[in-house]
Amino acid sequence: MLPMTHIPALDAAPDCDKVLRLARETLDTEAAAVLGLKLRLGRPFSQAVAMMLSVQGRVIVMGMGKSGHIGRKMAATLASTGTPATFVHAGEAIHGDLGMVKADDIVVAISNSGESQELATVLPLVKRLGARVVAMTGRMDSTLARHADVVLDCSVAKEACPLNLAPTASSIAQMAMGDALAVVLLDVRGFRAEDFARSHPGGALGRKLLTHVRDVMRTGDAIPRIESTASLSEMMREMSGKGLGAVAIVDSGNQLRGIFTDGDLRRLVEKGVDLRSLTAGQAMHPAPRTVMADALAVDAAQLMERYRITSVLVVDEGGALCGALNSNDLMRAKVI
Repeated sequence: MLPMTHIPALDAAPDCDKVLRLARETLDTEAAAVLGLKLRLGRPFSQAVAMMLSVQGRVIVMGMGKSGHIGRKMAATLASTGTPATFVHAGEAIHGDLGMVKADDIVVAISNSGESQELATVLPLVKRLGARVVAMTGRMDSTLARHADVVLDCSVAKEACPLNLAPTASSIAQMAMGDALAVVLLDVRGFRAEDFARSHPGGALGRKLLTHVRDVMRTGDAIPRIESTASLSEMMREMSGKGLGAVAIVDSGNQLRGIFTDGDLRRLVEKGVDLRSLTAGQAMHPAPRTVMADALAVDAAQLMERYRITSVLVVDEGGALCGALNSNDLMRAKVI
């Protein structure tokens, strides 16, 4: 049985001032590491961007240990922002996964020391395949740097770790460099919010940017509608039966003329109006707020919020009623 690692017991709660001081020093060190990258950016960064833009295959990100975790995140960010990318663990690459790398790929190899044994083993083989290599390293004279076509300097003055051992500031620097590449690439590609949403269809942004009014609106017999000549009682039955909290008033050709809501009913009652004598056309609110079916559902939500209404009617280009929805419909679709 292996002995358990010795962990010193705490005799007392840690000193609060010391805890906060060390936390602030950590953030200062890591912030300085990122700002240091800004000062060293130059032609190699532009060359790396140009290589990734022109790649015919994929961007293959490799790393070991903490650099591997950063590499996995970098590949995911690139892939979700328009640059075909995948992560290949350097340790797995020397045991078969190198077969994923092709001559028309670009390999981004990440290692703070630049002396990762696994990367040192695999990179000559990568170069033999014909793939180009971008190195992200903290040592410009390292083995990794010598094998690379382009070297991005990710060096840091020191780690945030008090022992100057655990990858902390260096990991933040690697992640920031990867994000800088991804952001520049998406901008140069003209990548839009709609493109981002298409790669995130299950997320909140995807629902907001991919869901249209036609996807959530009520149609056909589910739309509460009545002609302007109908009595108020007929209008109330239609509104109550469809459960929208509003009813659309149309003419004989289905052209939208107005809307009547629960709020309109309350206001008429408060004024003491004789409801029995009113027709739908007399009670309605003319020129209601409307949206088109091909509008984004989030636009309909913003319209409701702006005018403090809970329902909106959908019309076609000719002004004919074709749908209706309320805030509950948008909530069920998780648009709001």
